Amino acid sequence: MNPLTLIMETNKFNGANYNDWLRNLRIVLDFENQGYVLDKPLPTVLPERSSPEERLMFEKWHEDNYKVCSIILASMTNEIQKQYDRIEDVPSTMLRMKDVYAVPDRHIRYAGTKPFFGTKMAEGSSVHSHGVKMLSLMEKLEDLKAGLNNDTYIDVILQSLPPSYDPFIVNYNMNRLEKSIHELINMLVQYEAMIHKSESAVFVREASTFKAKGKGARRWKRKKSKGTVVTAIVSTGGAPLAAPKGKGKGKVGGSQR
Repeated sequence: MNPLTLIMETNKFNGANYNDWLRNLRIVLDFENQGYVLDKPLPTVLPERSSPEERLMFEKWHEDNYKVCSIILASMTNEIQKQYDRIEDVPSTMLRMKDVYAVPDRHIRYAGTKPFFGTKMAEGSSVHSHGVKMLSLMEKLEDLKAGLNNDTYIDVILQSLPPSYDPFIVNYNMNRLEKSIHELINMLVQYEAMIHKSESAVFVREASTFKAKGKGARRWKRKKSKGTVVTAIVSTGGAPLAAPKGKGKGKVGGSQR
């Protein structure tokens, strides 16, 4: 038993998913070397003086045609089955189904190119995840034979990046680099790591500077009445602060009497 037939059971043809259904059907039939039945006309007459090999091929072709008919019917919903319950010639049946249910190639191509050209990477998100997503969309375009070349793919990926990658884009274009899609994504991942490392270094440097400035603070104390001690901290930028002279009441920083 073909283990891939589960694909057809879970993705039955319902009249609105012809293109997806046909793709799955080809996967199943190719596994059994029966895909040729879908496209080549079924021979109806065996020529006279046929060789034993030709007779075997003729018999196998008709046997495969019968099996494929069963697979097609089994992969349809009950309502669709009623329309094709007497399939005898697979290629002719597939042509009729294509005329009725197939989505025009132009519509499929448009639906495939729109997300690829419209995808944008959000600032701060993972460039690796973005690259994997773009690769997946590119593979779909290749299946659709969209006709886009490597340079176009590169341009679209670069245009999908956020402003923080502008220096990378300028450098890439000025040096006229010629890279594959996978090489470009690896370069972007390295650039992302460099950005994060640079940001971390700036943060540490700023924290160290702030700590150094804090060392300039000095404390002085003055006794209030009844032995209460008031402490003031004043930032002097590193210069020592002299204690106030004289005695007096009131808050620190107030006028003396």
